[in-house]
Amino acid sequence: MRKWFARLAVLGAALLVAGQGATAAHAQDPAAGKKIVRVGATQAMDSMNPFLAVRLVSTSIHRWMYGFLTVPDSKTLQPSPDLAESWTTSEDGLTWTFKIRQAKWSDGQPVTADDAAWTFNKMMTDEAAKTANGPAVENFESVTASGQDLTIKLKAPQASMLDNPVPIMPKHVWESVTDMANYDAEKYPAVTSGPYIAIEHKKDNYVKLQANPNYWRGKPKIDELQVVFYDNPQAAIAGLKNGDIDLLGRMSPQEFEGIQNNPNIEAWNTQGRRAAYLQINHGATTTDDKPVGDGHPALKDVKVRQALHYAIDKQKLVDEVQNGLAKVADGSIVPPMYKDFFWEATGDTKVTYDPAKANQILDDAGYKKGADGIRTMPDGKRKLEWRFTIHTDTPIEDKLAEYMTGFLKEIGVTLTTVKLDSSKFTEETGITGNFDIAISGWSVNPDPEEVFATHLCSRRPDANGEGGGTESFYCNKTFEQLYKDQQKELDRTKRAEIIKKMQEQLYTDAPIIAIYYPNDLEGYRKDRITSITPIPEDKGLLYGGSGYWPFYTVDVKAQAAGGGSAGGGSNTGLIAGIVGGVIVVGAAAFLLTRRRKSTADERE
Repeated sequence: MRKWFARLAVLGAALLVAGQGATAAHAQDPAAGKKIVRVGATQAMDSMNPFLAVRLVSTSIHRWMYGFLTVPDSKTLQPSPDLAESWTTSEDGLTWTFKIRQAKWSDGQPVTADDAAWTFNKMMTDEAAKTANGPAVENFESVTASGQDLTIKLKAPQASMLDNPVPIMPKHVWESVTDMANYDAEKYPAVTSGPYIAIEHKKDNYVKLQANPNYWRGKPKIDELQVVFYDNPQAAIAGLKNGDIDLLGRMSPQEFEGIQNNPNIEAWNTQGRRAAYLQINHGATTTDDKPVGDGHPALKDVKVRQALHYAIDKQKLVDEVQNGLAKVADGSIVPPMYKDFFWEATGDTKVTYDPAKANQILDDAGYKKGADGIRTMPDGKRKLEWRFTIHTDTPIEDKLAEYMTGFLKEIGVTLTTVKLDSSKFTEETGITGNFDIAISGWSVNPDPEEVFATHLCSRRPDANGEGGGTESFYCNKTFEQLYKDQQKELDRTKRAEIIKKMQEQLYTDAPIIAIYYPNDLEGYRKDRITSITPIPEDKGLLYGGSGYWPFYTVDVKAQAAGGGSAGGGSNTGLIAGIVGGVIVVGAAAFLLTRRRKSTADERE
């Protein structure tokens, strides 16, 4: 093992020297005088093809590249014009007409309604094109174009129409693609209509984006935006501290505390758009209502789930697992930053930490404690011994599991931690139902419809384990009707009230238990970045935000000739970031290399 580490250290040193040599060889640095921003990410692009890409980093980069019908307003997060400069709706809510603005693609061709119609029709007729955003067109009856007018006819009214997540693609570039499932879109420069143009991508290493001079709002303030992919958070943090990157988002509380006292780094701590919660196997079934999985039968009892809720000290989890950098969740899964849709329990509905009450509920329901202090089912045949499923290589989930084990011991339940890699975790908690309790969570968009859709009957897997996308195997008639009601309600205030009723239904029935809303934790080099506007503009998010606004508004000091630790040339930061990942892995965390996790924390 020592020899292995020694060899890796030599390799890291050699790569570092090679990087320095490359910088020295470019005495006439082509990046000198350019404004370049380097963003670190601990996740790599899964595809440059927006029809296929599902990872959070991919959708973020595509937001910076392509235009949409609408985008979240930078102040209110409500839908605002993008490629669609205006729109009208028929009285029955079934026909939407969008006026596409006079704009240009980055290759100079005009943007037309036909581009948008082709994009949506491609998704409606090509299964592969549905991979990333298929549900967004499920309710579309037809899409047609006439001049700059785009007309979408719906099967049923849809209140979330103005939050469509599909990037509009250039028909004249993409209509020649015959095999969408295998098309990687690795042709550069890409043809885009957003603030940036992709000009280079090295798989698992970096993406380079160039400012789009044809962007309809005007060219961004910087010349180039680079996204550097790191194998693990330790390497990314080191890259930020060393100046190899200028900005890093989505930090854990422990990682964030490591940058707070650095004089060159602005530690960005604000309300986030995530909710973390426990997924409860309350009796997993398929779409044909057949039982699936091996969940503990006690969790089918709503009283047991409610007792579990009372047993959790959420404030302690916030204080000691999240280091105080989160807000206790006393409601459901829409975080408080979305004021219109946020719901919080009050009065008798509110569940507070009360282990005595939890024990009383279980006693009254017939789950008696044995001589060993462990409860059994009312028939006495099976003990309340549950599994807690978490992801591998996630220290914060390990810590959460320790506390959960202690909480449940107080009410006579034994909890055993099960660690699974990403693919197995997804399989067992979303398809096969082989779990009892699991950690979960979601990054919620300004319109929360999609996160509620993960709790619909139709999102359960079918008998063959296909389809789905369920978050809880939930299937409840009341919830289904409320979901349909909010879809049809075009009055935002009335719709918000229906959505709050949906959250109360989840809260009381407890197929999931929201535990906290993590803060958005980021950091950027204030010796490099001179200005950046979050979204929303009032105490909002940077990398973690729902839109391109921070990276359209960002400004930075121009690169100095020859580079430097905080301002190297165009490739210096990329090489340093990649090499830095190798060195950190070799020194401290080699087991994490090449094991990028698609954990709940990386979903949107």
